[in-house]
Amino acid sequence: MNNLKVIVVGAGMGGLTAGISLRQVGYDVEIYDRVRQLRPAGAGISLWSNGIKVLNRLGLGAEIAHIGGSMQRMAYFTQAGQTLTNFSLTPLVEAIGQCPYPVARTDLQQMLLSAFGVENVQLNSQCVGIEQSDTDATAIFADGRRATGDLVVAADGTHSVLRNYVVGKTIERRYAGYVNWNGLIPIAPELAPSHSWVIYVGNGQRASMMPVGDNRFYFFLDVPLPKDAQPQADMRAELNDHFDGWAAPVQTLIQHLNPEKTNRIPIHDVDPLPQLVKGRVALLGDAAHSTSPDLGQGGCQAIEDAWALTTHLVTTNISVVDALKRYETERKDRTAEIILKARERADMIHGNVAAKTEQWYEELAQEDGGRIMGAIAKIIQKGPFH
Repeated sequence: MNNLKVIVVGAGMGGLTAGISLRQVGYDVEIYDRVRQLRPAGAGISLWSNGIKVLNRLGLGAEIAHIGGSMQRMAYFTQAGQTLTNFSLTPLVEAIGQCPYPVARTDLQQMLLSAFGVENVQLNSQCVGIEQSDTDATAIFADGRRATGDLVVAADGTHSVLRNYVVGKTIERRYAGYVNWNGLIPIAPELAPSHSWVIYVGNGQRASMMPVGDNRFYFFLDVPLPKDAQPQADMRAELNDHFDGWAAPVQTLIQHLNPEKTNRIPIHDVDPLPQLVKGRVALLGDAAHSTSPDLGQGGCQAIEDAWALTTHLVTTNISVVDALKRYETERKDRTAEIILKARERADMIHGNVAAKTEQWYEELAQEDGGRIMGAIAKIIQKGPFH
């Protein structure tokens, strides 16, 4: 179909990628977001090859390579610092045909904003409802404004207010059982090798660092905690308590991180949804499939959504509704699998099933990298361009 007008609600990674992709095939795209200033949630994100290949196809290959980190190796250590496994990611890159790029979220959002045009994103636009007819769909904003197009893309994030409209009932987020602290810190040899993703594990906890652009590590620390656990006033003291006795690089990380620029996020996901589309309205990104970060695929799935949505719209002349149903068919099972696999992995990593966690530690000690890279490749290969 040609000459469509698309209303996108949400200027996060998914909404902006969708805007870029849809506009490249000639559609008139308007993007709205509720915030007064765009500030991405979280400090960094791992973008694996399935997401990178879509960005390459959208003409953003040089940009993502510039802002992304050079991640050439992967290593697991015990909490005491003993090596469990340390291997090159070259076999994975050669098998897939594209290296991954961990990236700072702010850098990624700025890249996407520049590609779409920051002047074309309308902020302070809180979408509170949707209306649609046989010929169009309208986003309704809190201040009374309305934006009408041939379809509405609901990319309003994990706290989506449009998800309930599409599904037809109230959808609650599910606590994944752990809290994540994350931020950025300058690369330093006492923390980790500059081209390696390192993960320390023990007691159902993780401490991790991976390289992103501008000579920085994206770090995260995971701790299983009750859902109602409240943050301590002194973040550093809290982390020192949780990681007391861990290896020197973990202690150095905690001592040098900036508490004012470190995020504390109780991790949630959403059960796979029964539908992603209602007429001329399509869910996309975290609004459609909010997942825990334990597979590193949340961002990649939003990027895949954008590509699939564009492809189904531009390759049919039947109707918008038909194209969106085909988009739903392609994406529903794929994203449901990611949600459930990430949930299973979260339970294993964070000790929700203690026997499986201990077994995982034992398996890591026997790992040469082949099994881990094989599992990553299997997920990537179900994406576009494979």
